[in-house]
Amino acid sequence: MLLSLLRTFTRPYVPWVVGVLVFQLAATIATLYLPSLNARIIDNGVARGDTDYIWCAGAVMLAVAFAQVIAAVVAVWCGARTAIGVGRDLRRDVYRRVGQFSAREVGKFGAPSLITRTTNDVQQIQMLTLMGLNFMVMAPIMCVGGIVMALREDPGLSWLVWVSIPVMGVLLGLVVSRLMPWFRIMQERIDGINGVLREQITGIRVIRAFVKEPFETARFRSANQDLTDISLRIGALFVLMFPVINMVMHLATAAVLWFGGHRVDQGQIQVGALTAFLQYMLQILMAVMLATFMFMMVPRAVVCAERIGEVLDTRPTMHPPQRPAVAPHPVGHVRFEDVTFQYPGAENPVLSGIDFAAGPGRTVAVVGATGSGKSTLISLIPRLLDPVTGRVLLDGVDLRDYAPDDLAGRVGLVPQRPFLFSGTVASNLRFGRADATDDELWEALRVAQADDFVREMPEGLDAPVSQGGTNVSGGQRQRLSIARALVARPRVYVFDDSFSALDVATDARLRAALRPVTRHATVITVAQRVSTITDADLILVLEHGRIIARGTHEELVAASDTYREIVTSQLSAEQTTGGER
Repeated sequence: MLLSLLRTFTRPYVPWVVGVLVFQLAATIATLYLPSLNARIIDNGVARGDTDYIWCAGAVMLAVAFAQVIAAVVAVWCGARTAIGVGRDLRRDVYRRVGQFSAREVGKFGAPSLITRTTNDVQQIQMLTLMGLNFMVMAPIMCVGGIVMALREDPGLSWLVWVSIPVMGVLLGLVVSRLMPWFRIMQERIDGINGVLREQITGIRVIRAFVKEPFETARFRSANQDLTDISLRIGALFVLMFPVINMVMHLATAAVLWFGGHRVDQGQIQVGALTAFLQYMLQILMAVMLATFMFMMVPRAVVCAERIGEVLDTRPTMHPPQRPAVAPHPVGHVRFEDVTFQYPGAENPVLSGIDFAAGPGRTVAVVGATGSGKSTLISLIPRLLDPVTGRVLLDGVDLRDYAPDDLAGRVGLVPQRPFLFSGTVASNLRFGRADATDDELWEALRVAQADDFVREMPEGLDAPVSQGGTNVSGGQRQRLSIARALVARPRVYVFDDSFSALDVATDARLRAALRPVTRHATVITVAQRVSTITDADLILVLEHGRIIARGTHEELVAASDTYREIVTSQLSAEQTTGGER
């Protein structure tokens, strides 16, 4: 998966990769040439007292060193540009794929894991790309070139090269082989700590209300300790590795000086050549060390690539149509035809045999006990979910045949849990329609009974809204969400228990203001308070995912035991009988 991702996402940056290869090759050749020049200065200049030779060779050495620096800088610049581009493209594609997910796929991965995969996991791939282009290109050239140049200086000491490289490679390979499973566990524990932290930040009010700070602190401490433990294990291997590298390099240096000194004493090699051989030996071992560092990064990057690949390879269950349909007369007629829906892995369907119709100028209310499938039914209308069997039609066209933009313009949803985005009141309202004027925004706020508190804000429509709308009350969030739907002027209004945070008086005023605005539209609403739906044209009673009764309020009171139980639990006996005594 890692190689597949790198091949795919580095393809647009081939010219920069070629630049890395060319300039790294030039920089490495220059680096390999410097010890040989140094040896010539020692043997032909210093040993013989030839000052002119020293000056000439020294000038060449300075020129080569300067060229090496320039080539290395350009190579790193090209590598950085490539790596940053790969990281940007990966984040873009992961974000786009997550944006295509339905609630089913988001629930499968979990929000904390998706956040980690989009940020931390992509960062690991980006870092591997940067280090790989800079080190993995240089390391093999340095290693092979160093061996060739060392053998040129003195073939008699070549056995030290063949001993040192395998020893360092084996020792470091043993360390690297332990890292793969630990890096996998580390990424999972990062998911865990992100999940705990996200939940605690989101639910801070509940935690404080129930004085659960010690319990939540213990939860975070446990998740943090789990991550710390695995990080310490990985760190222990890193700590072990550096002494191993130093030991091999110092032993190799001592061996070169010991055996090389004897060869100098016997006249088999000159001092400059021995110095060059020692530098080449260190360059070879340094190349092996850099390659090992890269391989230490590879296990974690492999794990991250697999996690990113899982997201990119997951095909959304809901696909936009290749040839979107256009309803000839968009009026807002909704029809469910024998709809069944079941969540993946669930034993039983959430909805079964749902069949009803709702037309313009009519209000359809859905009631039932908790877990009866009301919110799932509502989620099918804006196509947040697709039915397993059956069809949901809007103006005679299956919802799956609409373009997402077209469907969003026809259906206005006010969710059960209203969510506002960071920005301003105006920017949130214009989610419904980007070209809405300020007058239209104020009219939507007036209908939603939200204009009073917005006018009290010093900035009015430009008043700031924090992420999630946490700087306004729950009732204010609901009214702003209703106003957002009104701005869109849809043909179908879907209210998923959208009035639960409002007091009775505000609820009544809001519904009265909604009637003239929605009189030509279809209204489908989920309600907990029966008093708010007594005037609905059609009431559906759900139980265990099935419609067990339907009709008006009066008809259901007379004919449905389940509805009567709901009504009697909320209304007085006088309201139950419709006011008749």
